[in-house]
Amino acid sequence: MKTYVLKLKQNLPISLDEAWDFFSSPHNLAKITPPEMNFVVTSDYNGDGKMYPGMIITYKVSPLLGIKLNWMTEITHVEPGKYFVDEQRFGPYALWHHQHHFKEIPGGVEMTDLLHYAIPFGVIGRLTNAVLVRKKIRKVFEFRVKTVEEIFGKYTG
Repeated sequence: MKTYVLKLKQNLPISLDEAWDFFSSPHNLAKITPPEMNFVVTSDYNGDGKMYPGMIITYKVSPLLGIKLNWMTEITHVEPGKYFVDEQRFGPYALWHHQHHFKEIPGGVEMTDLLHYAIPFGVIGRLTNAVLVRKKIRKVFEFRVKTVEEIFGKYTG
């Protein structure tokens, strides 16, 4: 199985606490996901509880061609204010391991996303990634960068 890696950094002009509160809430993920993906949290998470290792979050999402899919992730690691990891337990990928890291910097916070993913179906999956999936994932993260900047402002250092 071929594994792909995407690493992105973004600096934001907000406090570490503010960044953590926003990005560790599953409901905010819908706000920073392209609307055409129809991303909806379906688990009973009400937003009041803290994220914890073992937490299961379910979603409905249309990642490609408007096809609705169920997606389940587990929060496997949490170090409050530093990082958390979500891993797919059920969904469209053969592997989805997404690390979210946060670090205070002068005037804000540096946020790093490190994503490891794989597509099922061997050679067909590799071709699908090359033609479609890699571009779609990049587009989702580019949308996220732009939207987060619109919400919190541009980091000026």
